[in-house]
Amino acid sequence: MTSDKAPDAFRTISEAAEDLGLEQHVLRFWETRFSQIKPLKRGGGRRYYRPDDIDFLRGLKHLLHDQRYTIKGVQKIIKEQGSKSVVAAGKTGFVAAPGETVQARLQQARPQPQRAPRPIEMLASRHASQAPAAALKPVSLGPNAGMREMLEAALADLMAAKQLLASV
Repeated sequence: MTSDKAPDAFRTISEAAEDLGLEQHVLRFWETRFSQIKPLKRGGGRRYYRPDDIDFLRGLKHLLHDQRYTIKGVQKIIKEQGSKSVVAAGKTGFVAAPGETVQARLQQARPQPQRAPRPIEMLASRHASQAPAAALKPVSLGPNAGMREMLEAALADLMAAKQLLASV
């Protein structure tokens, strides 16, 4: 957060917008679409967002902007899984599938410890990388919450393989 306020302090709309990297009108619009956003309104109509509101807004921003969910899609998540799933998505980057907990989803996405490849595996991977491009199948990238994590892990594996090949 860019504010010097305590983490449990209320935020004005300008402070909340700055902390979240959003415009104030976006927060006002989201209030009209999500009944879970209920800032305290004082005299003159000034909005004060509670820490729980900020957590919800952070999750909402993650789902709408980063994961590219639609407003109706997020409303469906809230209806099926509750508003805590939006807060959890903002903190973990994951949306649990219906009947799944966020902890189970995180456990699935955690990379497994890597062991050093044996020489025969390195040789096999060298030949596999020379497969014609036509043999490769395109991957459909949808609004899957764990897709980014999986792709980043795959990229890290590929970079490690590249370094290993360069050292041979």
